[in-house]
Amino acid sequence: MPKLVLFDIDGTLVLTGGAGVRAMTRACDEIVGSSNALHAVAVAGRTDWIILSDALERMGRDLDAQLFAALRDRYVTHLREEIQVPGHGVKAVMPGIQALLDDLQARDGVYLGLLTGNFEAGARIKLEYFDLWRYFQCGAFGDDAADRNALVPFAVSRARECGVPDLAPHDILVVGDTPHDIACARAVGATPVAVATGMFTTEQLRDSGADIVFRDLSDTAAFTSLLT
Repeated sequence: MPKLVLFDIDGTLVLTGGAGVRAMTRACDEIVGSSNALHAVAVAGRTDWIILSDALERMGRDLDAQLFAALRDRYVTHLREEIQVPGHGVKAVMPGIQALLDDLQARDGVYLGLLTGNFEAGARIKLEYFDLWRYFQCGAFGDDAADRNALVPFAVSRARECGVPDLAPHDILVVGDTPHDIACARAVGATPVAVATGMFTTEQLRDSGADIVFRDLSDTAAFTSLLT
């Protein structure tokens, strides 16, 4: 059966050395006058949309459409700069990712996509920096919905537009490093595949509902065995 494999970005495919947080902090400082807007706002596994919404709520402000667009556009502008800055945390492709993507891309009936809380323009900036954007023809992004649990249907719809056949929910694999990735897969009956290369341990990911958990994705054969 064909499979659609949807990858998260931060902590799953790559680490960007905190470029996203720095860029969003700069955007909030310039647009709403807060230099500490993300203080105590959870970011791991959440959409950029909900992160901004939470930050604005803490300031007593609503994230209306005009403010949302202004913050998103300024964030993307700063991200282009911040991703190039050396010496701020670890910037790397996660173990095994390059080999795994090469293997999956070469397989008939296996389709690759993104399912990420990043705004689409931000996702492209991050993955192009590591030359990984070219692997993905479709996806769902933080522009599509604030609630990550709503993103899988967006990804599936776009996959169909790109020629991916209709799939049973269990033939859609959602690969990510946080409980939010697991929850969004479970919400639609997709198969969550958790990887402990982010902030959460294998035990925490299992406790969050993942039956399939990897320490990292360096064992290509172990991952591709899921496809059969």
